[in-house]
Amino acid sequence: MALNSNMVPLGTPAPDFTLPDLDGAERSLSDFDAPALLVAFVCNHCPYVRHIEQAFGAFTTAQADLDVVAISSNDAEKYPDDAPAGLAEQVARANWNFPYLFDETQEVARAYKAACTPDFFLYGPDRKLAYRGAFDGSTPGNGAPVTGEYLAAAIEQVRKGEPVPEPHYPSTGCGIKWRE
Repeated sequence: MALNSNMVPLGTPAPDFTLPDLDGAERSLSDFDAPALLVAFVCNHCPYVRHIEQAFGAFTTAQADLDVVAISSNDAEKYPDDAPAGLAEQVARANWNFPYLFDETQEVARAYKAACTPDFFLYGPDRKLAYRGAFDGSTPGNGAPVTGEYLAAAIEQVRKGEPVPEPHYPSTGCGIKWRE
């Protein structure tokens, strides 16, 4: 069942985190120092993420002054494709060149109030939330092109030091697979 992202209040500070990447190295919020930071809650098995993953990889590669970190918080026991080995396959398949972290305890997803995959949170240089919502208007089966236009416009506003005007459209995707 598809869910929409929670529309966390703009200006909310980015919650701190320390999580392992796919090589086992610990990564923290403080490791990212570009003027804009995109925290993307994603996973390997979700058709909504797979729908945008190639375009998302190309999109993030083309962005200057943007740090990107992907986090998978799904219960990997019940969804083994979302365990680190499956995430590594996704990185190779989608040509992602940013850190992909595994949130086994799901504490980071809860701190960010992430609800679905994909779920995007864009922070400015002060690490306060500037945008939350969809990559673009495309979803599997709706025929809209995958462009990244909503996120691109938000990043441009953050680069200019300006607020991202509402409305922000919530992301739609698979609900995060919470542990019982």
